[in-house]
Amino acid sequence: MDITTALLSFSLAAALLTITPGLDTALVLRTAAVEGPRRAMLAGAGVVTGVLAWGLIAALGLGAVLAVSELAYRVLQLAGAAYLIWLGLGMLRSAARPQMPGLPKVAAPVAPNWFLRGVMTNLLNPKVGVFYLSFLPQFLPAGVPVVPFSVLLAGIHAAMGLAFFAAITAATIPFQRALGGPRLPRILDAVTGSVLIAFALRLVLERRAG
Repeated sequence: MDITTALLSFSLAAALLTITPGLDTALVLRTAAVEGPRRAMLAGAGVVTGVLAWGLIAALGLGAVLAVSELAYRVLQLAGAAYLIWLGLGMLRSAARPQMPGLPKVAAPVAPNWFLRGVMTNLLNPKVGVFYLSFLPQFLPAGVPVVPFSVLLAGIHAAMGLAFFAAITAATIPFQRALGGPRLPRILDAVTGSVLIAFALRLVLERRAG
């Protein structure tokens, strides 16, 4: 496989991965609908920063620890599950908080750091690390510098992710007036919080293959 073929093949695979709905997409979409485009893009930027970090980790060989160490995988798995449960419970509390009719919605005293939340959601998912460790080597032509080329591939994936998040965020803008009502944001918080907690429980309960 030459460099051009590797880049084109990876780009196609990464594009399919990017548009496949998942936890990151749900997080960005919920943030866009409930808290607006700016915070949604901060979350999306955090997610793609996590992608770049995993690409670098896999390129340096550190991701191999997750592939061979059951303890390291389990520790990261439990940490990720705990974080998702904390995030999900926060959304469920927001959904359950009563809103008096005729009163403006009271903002939280401290706005969440959605960039950090995006980073942590991605980095604390051990499946992403194992995926990158097994996925990137398939697109490394013989003789290329492994670390720079792996980071380039991760950068392509990250750029696609950022463009996708920008597209789904922009798609919510025409509906901001409807989304600004008191009921729909609470429904979205309840649904997204439940999805995060369900995903966390699945992480805890699942057995690692192999």
